[in-house]
Amino acid sequence: MPVDLSAVIAATAQWLLRAYPPSGGVLSATLAEAQVRQATTVAAWLRYPTALDASLLTLVGPGGSARLDWLASVEIAGRPEDEAAWRTWVDEVVASWAACLLADADLAVAAVAALAASEHTFGLPFDFRRLTRPDDRDRQAAALLRHPDLLAPVAELHAGELLGLLGLLGLESPKAA
Repeated sequence: MPVDLSAVIAATAQWLLRAYPPSGGVLSATLAEAQVRQATTVAAWLRYPTALDASLLTLVGPGGSARLDWLASVEIAGRPEDEAAWRTWVDEVVASWAACLLADADLAVAAVAALAASEHTFGLPFDFRRLTRPDDRDRQAAALLRHPDLLAPVAELHAGELLGLLGLLGLESPKAA
């Protein structure tokens, strides 16, 4: 049964794009958005693996972007009120996990592999190539979005949970070797 996590995925992706904006024009913005959408989709599907989980999220809400805004020094004062509405659908854990995946392509490969038996992917073809195998254009377009040091404050919030879920807790990070 497909579950709709689109509001959380869209809001969290939007937050990441605003916190770590692409530079270089329309093509770069499009490539960066594709990568961040893939990362937030994988993160959301891992975080809310069943229809029941997604339904509970819809019932109680994801929590919003306040803590993330503070961590990333995102200034929201003086912004239009309609912007506050989408920020309530930002999920801190999904943002943290997506940041982890964007910063480490090997971790992204492991996360995508974990989705093979997911309710979200059952019977559907899926391709997260921009996330798992970024080419030079992808990396250049999303330089801030893929920079481990810049993403660290957000990624470290819930990285342990993601590594535990993927069975990688306690292992040395592939990038640290």
